[in-house]
Amino acid sequence: MNIIMSGLEHSMVPISLRERLSFTKLQTGEMIRKIRSFPNITGCVLLSTCNRTELYLSCSGEENPGELLCQAAGTEYALYQQAFVTLSGKQAVQHLMEVAAGLRSRIWGEDQIISQVKGAIAIAREAGGTDSVLETLFRSAISAGKEVRAKVRLTSVPTSAASRAVELLEQKLGTLEGKKAVVIGNGEMGRLSASLLQRAGCNVSVTLRTYRHGETIVPPGCGVVPYDERLPYIDGCDILISATTSPHYTVTKEQISTLSSPPSLMVDLAIPRDIEPEVGEMPGISLYNIDDLGSAENRSVPQDVTEILRAQMENFYRWVNYKDCMTSVESLKQAIVNRILTAKEMEPGLTEAEIIELSVNKTVDLLVTGLAERITSENLAKCESKIRLHTTGRPSAQQVVW
Repeated sequence: MNIIMSGLEHSMVPISLRERLSFTKLQTGEMIRKIRSFPNITGCVLLSTCNRTELYLSCSGEENPGELLCQAAGTEYALYQQAFVTLSGKQAVQHLMEVAAGLRSRIWGEDQIISQVKGAIAIAREAGGTDSVLETLFRSAISAGKEVRAKVRLTSVPTSAASRAVELLEQKLGTLEGKKAVVIGNGEMGRLSASLLQRAGCNVSVTLRTYRHGETIVPPGCGVVPYDERLPYIDGCDILISATTSPHYTVTKEQISTLSSPPSLMVDLAIPRDIEPEVGEMPGISLYNIDDLGSAENRSVPQDVTEILRAQMENFYRWVNYKDCMTSVESLKQAIVNRILTAKEMEPGLTEAEIIELSVNKTVDLLVTGLAERITSENLAKCESKIRLHTTGRPSAQQVVW
């Protein structure tokens, strides 16, 4: 079974191309179902974030995940052929571990990536796209990401696109105290942006499409603006941040041109982009997108992180080896049974005890011969000890060493 991935990264693909292969949760599920139906594919997971689109495949052949993704999305592969990075085997496994640890993010060590990796495997599972190999791989990668965050401090700079955006705004304005801000979007990124702005002293309003008392989460200290009434609130504010999963612009150049006093600073944290790019060309307005917020280039990975990732990779491949062995064990069992049945046919007068003895002797002889290069007297002694424990009565919980 092969593990292969193809990915578009922010460092190699401009945002204008990346947003064409960026998918909502619903669209991701649809892509998974299409790709899973292709020949030779036993499992697939699609990770779609602001910084990347990556397709992971478990397959029986040498597939091209990037080409399959474009085919499923109805997009011309030639546009992306030079932009996709394709990895297989241990390189693909290590890449996912690094992604979950935040080492591949534009914002070095960002916090949101773990929940995005969790979300990707959950969507694939719900769409019927996963298999045991990808389930175990993603579980190992998530564990690696969690351990890195718990044990290692990657950097002293902000660890999310939202916090980097607020830092950028503080640099441009000097202070955010008393500034008026509107945040479009009440998802994870929007709520985090609003909370950080509020803590920095901003008067923040968050747009909502619907509001259900007790169910809708609004960051403490922030006001609420109906999404359809956002333009009057944007007029006269200092800052606008948009962070939604909408496939359409939340703010257009035409809409901004109707305002008497539009925000001078706007930050677009969405892929596909929320704010029409031409807005940034309007006089007096500075528009920043996700590519403007920072880079993880030329960072040195701490040794502690390398060791954590290596350990999780070893755990994963230990499981893969065990899985492969279990398949071989079934064949081995059948081969031994056939060998014993053949011997019994040649000596039909054997008693039950003699058949049992013959079975044990044949099994042990075949195993010892087959494992001659690996077997040791010490391991044989341990095996004998375990067998004796389970033939002389029920062992205590402390005695069980299986």
